[in-house]
Amino acid sequence: MFISRFSVVAVGVLIFTIRVSAQQVFTSADLFNLRSAGSVSLSPDGSRLAYTVTRNDGPGRPYSELWVMTIGTGQSTRLGKADSAVWSPDGQWIAYAGDQNGIARLIVSRPDGSGVKSLAALQSTNSPLPTTGQRLAWSPDAKRIAFVNAVPGPETADAAGDPMVITRYLYKPDYDEGFTHFNDNRRLHIFVVDLGTGEIRQLTDGAHYEHSIDWSPDGREIAFVSNREPHEDQFFNYDLFALNVSNKAIRRLTATENAEYQPRWSPDGKTLVYLGTKRGLTDLETNMEDTHVWLINADGSNRREIGAAIDNRQLDAGWSPDGKWVYFIVEKRGNNLLARLPASGGRAESIVADPGRVGSWSVGKDENIAYSFASPTAPSEVFYGKPEQPSKKLTDLNEDVMAGKRIAEVEPFTFVSNDNKYEVEAFLTKPLNMTADSEHPMIVVIHGGPHGQQGSAFNFHNQVYAGIGWATLMVNYRGSTGYGQKFADAVFGDQNGNEAQDVLYAVSAALRRNLWIDRDRLGVEGASYGGQLSAWLVTQTNIFKASIPTAAIINLVSYNYMTYYNQYEQMEFGIFPHQGNLMDLLWQRSSLKYVAQVHTPVMLMHGENDADVPIAEAEQFYIALKDVGVETVFVRYPREGHGLREPKHIVDSIDRSIQWYEKHFMVRK
Repeated sequence: MFISRFSVVAVGVLIFTIRVSAQQVFTSADLFNLRSAGSVSLSPDGSRLAYTVTRNDGPGRPYSELWVMTIGTGQSTRLGKADSAVWSPDGQWIAYAGDQNGIARLIVSRPDGSGVKSLAALQSTNSPLPTTGQRLAWSPDAKRIAFVNAVPGPETADAAGDPMVITRYLYKPDYDEGFTHFNDNRRLHIFVVDLGTGEIRQLTDGAHYEHSIDWSPDGREIAFVSNREPHEDQFFNYDLFALNVSNKAIRRLTATENAEYQPRWSPDGKTLVYLGTKRGLTDLETNMEDTHVWLINADGSNRREIGAAIDNRQLDAGWSPDGKWVYFIVEKRGNNLLARLPASGGRAESIVADPGRVGSWSVGKDENIAYSFASPTAPSEVFYGKPEQPSKKLTDLNEDVMAGKRIAEVEPFTFVSNDNKYEVEAFLTKPLNMTADSEHPMIVVIHGGPHGQQGSAFNFHNQVYAGIGWATLMVNYRGSTGYGQKFADAVFGDQNGNEAQDVLYAVSAALRRNLWIDRDRLGVEGASYGGQLSAWLVTQTNIFKASIPTAAIINLVSYNYMTYYNQYEQMEFGIFPHQGNLMDLLWQRSSLKYVAQVHTPVMLMHGENDADVPIAEAEQFYIALKDVGVETVFVRYPREGHGLREPKHIVDSIDRSIQWYEKHFMVRK
């Protein structure tokens, strides 16, 4: 528990769209100019703040810039391209993984941008590695930096030959921009570089992956995460380890069926905080069980869960500088809040409880807190203040873009599920140009996961729809996070089942309570699991006039054997597909089986490089829909993995979606 401190006019059969002035609303092209705050990190003395800004105006994917702000003056200095930064313990240096002429390198500089040194080239891997933590860590004396780097693994030679010989179970990549189709087989290991001499030492080797590092306050050890299962490609089980920097000896801190993530040493070095689960119900990407905050003594004893009283997913845990508090992010009812727990035990306090999404946080020695936060009315900005006082906004990254823009209201509501077991929450974004007698289309936008959530935080896509007079409906169907473990578990063994009914019940509730929604102009879309449901629903109902599934699972059987994380269905149903009658059930719950029932026009969108949900899923549905005679379009995006990242592709997808809906909203039956 927390202690909280489009109006429409009909002419014959035509429906004309009256749009709000483009100067007052968001259009798809505004995306190129939007910026958002990312990671934040206060200097050891609390006087300066390193933060990143994500931009969409480059030729490819979004990129992040690293800035350092002097808190007292508000003046900021740009250091370069980087996703995050780590202060040296003395506050004299900042280390970051930066970009130099297109090459990733470990870089240090003074906070004012002077004294830039490139210390090492950084290699990564396309192997699927979920929820990794810090890549860089300073020694307590500020003389060395530990970093995670990738080196070739034992399968590299065979896998690069002609013919290529595959021996690994996990032979597909997470994502590779060049799209080699295959795991690069590089392994992540821990290295240390000396700032004075530039000497680099490799501290770990072998066929495992080590990552998520943190240097102990006494300088002797580096905590890290690794999967040391005998068949780690098939069995996902992160544990915590400690590496002796001097002699490279490794000692195990945990040996559980749990998954442990992101260890951080307490300031006195006696304890580590980490995120962990309790059940073995995990796989490489999706985790049905919520992570909670745990502590463990430095010697591996007295492992205890301190976040148990909060029945919601906890993320990004870390210490206050005095070691008295553990801060963390908690997902709750569509929001990401910031909370803290006494390290010695006790009840949690809510620090940032406003509707929206906390993305990153940092606590200074004076207890001031910096955090990035996306509110219902704006993308993520940096805020700063004390826990018991209102925070001050330090950045205004989108002043020019947001000036004069109208923001559509997001209204939450709840309803009772079809089986009377759950209260389900949905979020309705209202159109901007409503009048007393206007009617408006509604697009159902379904989140992925299924273990994810949507909420009231600023959603650019929905705001564009609102600007042309369309409502959007987001549903946190069963399986979503932020509503307790029982609710997240409720999708177990029931894909394309009652959670799909939750979406339909939400549509029904929205229609009954908002008579201005035009039930003859409903659309549905979503990505990943949201794409799966967008495809499934049109096999079960004809209420939608158009559907746009993106990166959708269409055939649960073929998907299981083509994706890079083949344990997904096992996790969601409890057994392998070949066991019992699960193969039959998976086919029974596949959209492809019911394609003859589809009458709704479908536009499929998919990334060419998607190894998570391979594009063959969309290819199957496209041909099947064509065979049935359903109007369908297949949009394939080059260079994209799971979902769309390049701003020009996102803008294109929004514009195409609007055109697709408008085409099929034109005629009333």
